[in-house]
Amino acid sequence: MMQQNANNQVWHSLETADVLQIVETDPQEGLSTAEARKRLTEYGKNNITPKKQQSAFVRFMLQFHQPLIYILLGATAVTVLLQEYIDASVIFAVVLINAIIGYLQESKALKAIDALSRILTAETTVLREGKKTNVPFSDIVPGDIVLLQSGDKIPADIRLIFRRDLKVDESALTGESVAVEKNTDPLPEDTVLGDRTNLGFASTVVTYGTGKGVVVATGDHTEVGKISQSIASADELETPLTKKIKQFSNMLLWVILGLCICIFAIGIIRGEDLGETFMIAVALAVGAIPEGLPAAVTIMLSLGVSKMAKRKAIIRKLVAVETLGSTNIICSDKTGTLTENQMTVQKIFAGEDFYMVTGLGYEPEGEIKPETAAEPLKTELSEKPALALCLKGGLLCNDSRLCSVENRWEIEGDPTEAAMLVAALKAGFTEEEMASEYPRINAIPFESEYQYMATLHRKEKPVIFVKGSVEALLDRCKDKLNTAGERTALNKDTIHEKVESMASEGLRVLAVAYREAAAGTNDLEHQDIEEGLTFIGLQGMIDPPREEAIEAVKLCQLAGMDVKMITGDHALTASSIAGQIGLKGKMENGKLATYTGRKLQDFSDEEMKNVAAEIAVFARVSPDQKLRLVKALQARGNVVAMTGDGVNDGPALKQADIGIAMGITGTDVAKDAADMILTDDNFSSIEGAVEEGRGVFDNLTKFIVWTLPTNLGEGLVILTAIILGSQLPIQPIQILWVNMTTSVLLGLTLAFEPREPHIMKKPPRPADEPILTFPLIMRTLLVGVLLLVAAYGLFLYEKNQGSSMAQAQTVTTTVFVILEAFYLLNCRSLVRPLFSVGLFSNPWIYAGIGLMLVLQLLLVYVPVMNTLFNTEPISLLSWLRITGAGIVVFTIVSVEKAIRRKVGRKRAIEKKAADISDKKRV
Repeated sequence: MMQQNANNQVWHSLETADVLQIVETDPQEGLSTAEARKRLTEYGKNNITPKKQQSAFVRFMLQFHQPLIYILLGATAVTVLLQEYIDASVIFAVVLINAIIGYLQESKALKAIDALSRILTAETTVLREGKKTNVPFSDIVPGDIVLLQSGDKIPADIRLIFRRDLKVDESALTGESVAVEKNTDPLPEDTVLGDRTNLGFASTVVTYGTGKGVVVATGDHTEVGKISQSIASADELETPLTKKIKQFSNMLLWVILGLCICIFAIGIIRGEDLGETFMIAVALAVGAIPEGLPAAVTIMLSLGVSKMAKRKAIIRKLVAVETLGSTNIICSDKTGTLTENQMTVQKIFAGEDFYMVTGLGYEPEGEIKPETAAEPLKTELSEKPALALCLKGGLLCNDSRLCSVENRWEIEGDPTEAAMLVAALKAGFTEEEMASEYPRINAIPFESEYQYMATLHRKEKPVIFVKGSVEALLDRCKDKLNTAGERTALNKDTIHEKVESMASEGLRVLAVAYREAAAGTNDLEHQDIEEGLTFIGLQGMIDPPREEAIEAVKLCQLAGMDVKMITGDHALTASSIAGQIGLKGKMENGKLATYTGRKLQDFSDEEMKNVAAEIAVFARVSPDQKLRLVKALQARGNVVAMTGDGVNDGPALKQADIGIAMGITGTDVAKDAADMILTDDNFSSIEGAVEEGRGVFDNLTKFIVWTLPTNLGEGLVILTAIILGSQLPIQPIQILWVNMTTSVLLGLTLAFEPREPHIMKKPPRPADEPILTFPLIMRTLLVGVLLLVAAYGLFLYEKNQGSSMAQAQTVTTTVFVILEAFYLLNCRSLVRPLFSVGLFSNPWIYAGIGLMLVLQLLLVYVPVMNTLFNTEPISLLSWLRITGAGIVVFTIVSVEKAIRRKVGRKRAIEKKAADISDKKRV
C-alpha cells in the first residue's frame, strides 16, 4: 500500500499526521527492530533492480546480425561447398575481424541501472526504537524516520516532518541550479516534481540545515528508481548509418540475386549444364559482394573514434561517430551543460547606480564596473562607499568557503553565499583582511521562516550585517545609503522596481543591509534587527552561460541544427539563459516562448510533436517529460542528440539517437546511458564532434562510391562472358584478391582525407536520404561500365594476341587493380577536382597505391603467387595498355564531375534568384 501510494505521487499533498498514520510509524521512536526486519522482507532491499544484461556471447553473436554480414556468411558457405577453401577462409576471416572490432568497441555495454544501484551504498542515521542508529542505505524501509544534516545524501524518498533551515541540492535529479529550500507544509496534488519542497529524494544531497523525514518509497519506487525503469524501457534505436547500411545491403542482396537468376535463365535458354551454370552464378555472387565493406565501415568509424578522442569526446558506440553528422536537433540540459553550474553575481545595485560584475563561476577573477561605463572600477572603489559596503556585507555575512582543488575552484557551503563571496574577492577584498577588520562576534544563521542571515562584528562601534530576501529586509530598513555613503530617505517602490528589473533578467536577487549596535554588544537576537536597518544594496546572481557555449550554439545553428533547452530549472531563469545563448524558436510577447512541465501535461502525444518542434525552451520538466519531448521530436523524423549530466537526464540520453554526457560533472547514470562523453564538459566540443562526424560519413560515402563500381564491373564481366558464351575473364579467387587487397590498401586511405571545406555550413543530411544519391548511383554505373569495357576489351585483345588464358585473366585482374587506383584519385572529393583537394594533403593515398602496386607485381611475377591464384607474368606492353585505360577512366570521371558542378552552380543561381523574387513579391 505504501509503495503503491508512492507510485501515485500523493505524499506531498498529505498532512504530516496522515502520512505518519499511513506508514504506521512514530516520529519520536521510529520503527522497532523487529518491524524493520519484517518490512525489509515485505518490501525488499532499498536497491535499484539491475537490468538483466545480455551475455558476452550473445553480444558477440549480435555483431553478425546485419544483412551484409549474412551475404558474406552465405558466400562463405557456398565457397566451402565448392571446395574453394582458401576463398572461404578469407571471406570468413573478414567477417570475424569485423565482429571482433565491433564487439571490443561496444563491450562497455550500458550500465545505467548498475550506476543507479551504486548510488544507494552508503549509511544513514535513522530512529529505531527511539535511538539513533546508523543503517546501510540498502536496509532502509518504508516508515523509517531518517535524520538529516548538512552533507548527508538522502537514502530514499522521504516526506519531511521537521526541518530547520534545510536546503537540498537536487540538481542531479531535477536540474534545479540552486539548492532547494525545504518545508513540511502539504502541497497541491498536481505540484510538479521540482516544486515538491516537502519531499526529499533519494540521491540528492543536503547542503544546509537539518531535518527529519519519514521514508515513503524505497528502491525501484523512488523517483530515481522510476528513472532507472525509464532508462531500461527506452527504445534501442537504429542510427542513420545502421539504417542506411541495412537499406543498402538489402538492395545489394536483391541485385545479386537478380543477376544470379539472370544467369540461370540464360543457362536454361541456351541448354547448358545446370550444375555448371550454378557454379558460374556463385562466381558472380562472390564478385558482386563487396567483402571489404563491413570491415572498412568498422575501421573507418574506429579511426573517427580516435579523432574524436583528440577533440575531448569519448565515443562509447562506433555508430555514434556518424550519427553526429546526421543530427539536426540538439536538446541540451541547462545546468552544467550550457551553464557553468556555478552561481555568479552579475549585477549589483548600490546607492543609485547599477554595476556589472565580469567573470564566470567561482574563479575569483573579474572586474566591477558601472553599468554604463566601459572601464572597470579600480582606485575609484573607495569613492563608492555604498558599493564597497554592499560587497563587504556579502562577504562578512557569509558561511561559505572557497578553495582550490586540482586547479579548479570549488566551494563549501551554499552556492548563493559563495557567489557573494567571490564578488567581493573580485573587488580586491580578502577574507583574511575582512576578518581582521570586522571580527565576527555572533551570528543568526539563515532560517527559512525569517528569510535572512545576520552577523555581528566588532568595530569602533559594533556593526550588524544582514543579507536575505528583499521582502524580509526592506520592511526592517528605515533609510538607505546613497552612492557617496550618506544616509538618505528610503523609497521602497524604487527598490522594488530595481528588483523587478534584475529579476526580469533571470537574476536571483538578495538584499544587503546593516546597522550599528551599542558599544560592548556581544549578543545578537532577532529583535535586534526588527527595525532600524540601513539598506545598502542588491546583488543579483545567476548560473551564467558558458562563453564558449554561446559560440558553439551559433555554429550549430549555422550548420542547420536547432538547439533546444530542456531543463528542470525555473522558467524565468531558463528563458534568460536561452536569450543570452541565442536560442531560436517561437516568440511570445517579444521573448522566446518557454513552456513548463505543468503546461506540457495538458498536451496529447500528437500535440506534443508540434510543441516540441516550435518551442525552444522547456523548463521545470520532469525526467519523463524530457523523454517524451525527445520521442516527439523523433516522431517527426528528426535525428536528435541529447546532452545532460544528471540522473534526471538518463532516460532521455538513452532514448536520443545520440546521448551526450558531461565527463567532469556528469553522474555515472548520465555517462553510462550516453553514447558519447565530453571529457571537458564543454558544449563547444559538440560542434567539433559534429564536424568530425560529418567528415567521417563523407569519407565513408567516398569509400562506398569507390568500391561499388569494382563489384559491379566484376559482375558485369562475368555476366557478359556468360551471355557471349566465352570463358570467364577472371576467376573467383582472383576476384577475391582484388576485392580484399584494394579495400584495405586503397579504399581505407580515404579515411584519412581532410574534411571538405565549409562542411559546417551545409545542412544536416536528411535522415531518410540514402547513402548513394541519384548522381552517385549514375557515377557508379558509369565507372562500372568503364571497368567492364576496359577489362573485357583487354581480355579479348590478349586472347587475340595469342596470350594464354592465365595471362589474359591476369591482365583482367590487373585492369581492376590499376583502374581502381586511378578512380581512387577521383574519389578524394565527390564534387571537387583533384587539384583543388590538394595533391599531397593525404599522403596515405600514394602510400596505399604504391604498396598495392608492389603486391600486384608479386601476384603477377612470383611463382608461388602464380600457383595460388592461377596467374602468369604479363608483358610491359600489357602494363602500358592497362595504364592508358586508367588514364581514360580518370579523365572521363573528371569531366563528369565538372559537368555536375556546372549544373549545380546553375541550379543554385536559379534558386537564389527565385528566393529574391519571392521576397520582393512579399
